Amino acid sequence: MPLLGRRRSQYVTPVPKARRKRATVSGQDELRFGADQETDQEYNPSPIINEIRGHLESWRRLSNPADWGVTAATQRLLQHWRHHEFAGARPFFCQIEAVETAIWLAEVANPRGQHAHIFRHLKESNEEANPELTRVALKLATGAGKTTVMAMLIAWQAVNAARQPNSSRFSRGFLIVAPGITIRDRLRVLLPSDPDNYYQTRELVPPEMMTELRKAKIVITNYHAFQQRERLETNKVGRSLLSGWREAPLITRETEGEMLARACGDLLSLKNVIVINDEAHHCYRERPETDADAGLRGEEKQEAKENNEAARLWISGLEALKRKVGVRDVYDLSATPFFLRGSGYEEGTLFPWVVSDFSLVDAIECGIVKLPRVPVSDNAVNADMPVYRNLWDHIGKKMPKKGAAKSGDLDPQKIPPQLETALYALYGHYEKEFETWKRAGIGVPPVFIVVCNNTASSKLVYEWISGWDREVEGENQNIHQGHLALLRNYDENGNRLERMNTLLIDSSQLESGEALDENFRDAAAAEIEQFRKEKLQREGAASGDISDSELLRSICCDSACRAAAGAFPASARQSMAIRPRASSRKVLPWRLGRLFPSEPSHRSRRMTLKKASYSSRKCAPHRARARPSGVSLLDRPA
Repeated sequence: MPLLGRRRSQYVTPVPKARRKRATVSGQDELRFGADQETDQEYNPSPIINEIRGHLESWRRLSNPADWGVTAATQRLLQHWRHHEFAGARPFFCQIEAVETAIWLAEVANPRGQHAHIFRHLKESNEEANPELTRVALKLATGAGKTTVMAMLIAWQAVNAARQPNSSRFSRGFLIVAPGITIRDRLRVLLPSDPDNYYQTRELVPPEMMTELRKAKIVITNYHAFQQRERLETNKVGRSLLSGWREAPLITRETEGEMLARACGDLLSLKNVIVINDEAHHCYRERPETDADAGLRGEEKQEAKENNEAARLWISGLEALKRKVGVRDVYDLSATPFFLRGSGYEEGTLFPWVVSDFSLVDAIECGIVKLPRVPVSDNAVNADMPVYRNLWDHIGKKMPKKGAAKSGDLDPQKIPPQLETALYALYGHYEKEFETWKRAGIGVPPVFIVVCNNTASSKLVYEWISGWDREVEGENQNIHQGHLALLRNYDENGNRLERMNTLLIDSSQLESGEALDENFRDAAAAEIEQFRKEKLQREGAASGDISDSELLRSICCDSACRAAAGAFPASARQSMAIRPRASSRKVLPWRLGRLFPSEPSHRSRRMTLKKASYSSRKCAPHRARARPSGVSLLDRPA
């Protein structure tokens, strides 16, 4: 039956571990639903979200801007976002709603006593999880345009701060924190000085307000910048010599102030800045001494440890900034603002400071993102359930463990048959799609992406797809040219192609910007050397030295850009990325349409080899092998 009006925000919260309280008359144990039996954790922000939605609906219906209870600058921006005749796409309702929520809380509801319980809820939830910060989370589905929301938030705060410099409600200083370098670079459109800034190219700010907006100080960084770095690299002997005969402790790491000066720059001259967290589910203070993660073992325990280390670094940096100059508010933006495994909270629990919610179901129904499809059947024999619905369950124990590549070269011919069939099936559809695009005259090929759980698995699958060399009698010889013709890195004679069709990418290193891991350097040695030669040929002596982080990103971005620009010959413009990642890290397929907006939209073929029910796997028939029917693909607009 169709729903009338807006779907309410509601979630099925994680089921806590059972804890015996007392026997009932029927002899069954009584469970307290809605609370964590082990930690007494009980968060349910949905009533607050739905209540705020109701207040916003009533507030929007006020026809006279003088009754809105906001500043003149905010009135002008709201009227612009709601009614301006945009030359291009106008802001989505969900984007305006997210910003309206922040405005309503800051300007309309804050001084009014009847809304005190909302602020009490936010204060209490922050005191437990973020005792030094005030965070407000805006939940928008992937593809709903969080970057546009950030631009609108900055415009609202910066213009008001310029017009009311003594007001404590507004700030012209903004720190935007991203989980990695790739996202950080994409956020440059938030700088008013950038030629492609959203304020002008998307008409988010009236022209008469641009002068005031340009007074804002905006710093975009990734959370890795909060790591206090070594100022002096030396070994144990060097450290001993520098310490002198008194062996006084040698301080070689940055101080907190030096780290902030490097990471935050000009913001340290301001007071009470605004922080905007992109992909904010990576930022939290873990809850100590709980049993929520007591059952974790092996890779799950290691993953939880890595989650906590990253989250601790991120939030510690924000706390340090508050101690230094003050932080007025923290706006969290994420499609999945849930506590991660290892946080001390039940995994999947919604952040209690979420105040706005535009879910994936809402986004699909509104046409902002496309409908995902999942496999419904396959013809594999001797299986109780469809194999390709959860491929990892059938191949996980057969794939190499983390670090397995250290013991020597793995044999790509020994990958599990189910994985081989799945890759052939995916590739069968890719071939058809490639030919369709070619006949349509689309100059950019479709992108085929496989995401693996560790570097050993990714190297194995990478070589199976693109071909591989091995040392034979002291010489490097080609053993196989690759199983997927359009994605091979070798010609029919076993010679490496001048332009690679397939790339091996370590996503965690790509995002952190740190030095290349030696294992990955060895795995990608041929690609790295080839890129160095190409760069030298293009730029000559001016190319100079290139750092590890720049090298890794350049290999990825340079290849992608040249493919999109049509620099590759037709037979060599298929780009495939195989990227190891932790299951908690978000998978970001190549989105070449963002680099070249004039080109047609691009779709990515993605298969995730990990225990993740949300992964999409597109399958098509291939030969007489056991194969799935019912394709699955999550296509998102570029």
